[in-house]
Amino acid sequence: MSGGNDGVSLYEGLISTRAIRRYTDEPVPDEALRDILFAATRAPSGSNRQPFRFVVLTDGPVAREAKRLIGEGARRFWAAKRESDGYDKGSGADAASPKARMARTMQHYVDTYESVPVLVLACFVPYRHTSYSDGASVFPACQNLLLAARALGYGGVLTNWQFAADAELRALLHIPDGVEIMATITLGRPQGHHGPVRRRPLPELVYGERWEEPPAWAADPAGATHTAAGPPTQTQ
Repeated sequence: MSGGNDGVSLYEGLISTRAIRRYTDEPVPDEALRDILFAATRAPSGSNRQPFRFVVLTDGPVAREAKRLIGEGARRFWAAKRESDGYDKGSGADAASPKARMARTMQHYVDTYESVPVLVLACFVPYRHTSYSDGASVFPACQNLLLAARALGYGGVLTNWQFAADAELRALLHIPDGVEIMATITLGRPQGHHGPVRRRPLPELVYGERWEEPPAWAADPAGATHTAAGPPTQTQ
């Protein structure tokens, strides 16, 4: 396997892999891409059919056009979401607030989408009538991909912004009819770093014998950081 890893344990990687949206200009070497995608393909899937396929784009005219297509859609989507979710109102008016920091990060991400080092399209090849559970045979592989990137010193984030350019991407990449493009993942060397992620407290998410009644052991370890769920409101 390629070098340059962060020396993290599996458990540490699981609890500290952040969504990375800012990348350096450093290309991701082919050897690292091989190791990252190999880990992705080791993921479980229904009946072990492995219906996932990954289109990996780095540089060149086809890759640049795919990034442009998704980048244009991403900017439209984020502009609408920024307005509808009130990212610039309430606490968003305070440049130091988490809400404002997230808005800046997202704006930078969509504004520089065409320069991401690697773009991965996660696809699903159906083997039966499609159902709501199809993603269960794709998204574990996506998580493996992101964890492997973390282990090797890289980072990424998963979105579904490809929907805004589905027909154009199919034509550009010769993706057959019937194959679903389920998600896009961007990858690169982080400008920042991974670290502890903020999530809801464990007792809000894990229940025992009755709904919304957590067992006694469902307590966060010392030092866990928390965040509220859902989109920001205009009063936040």
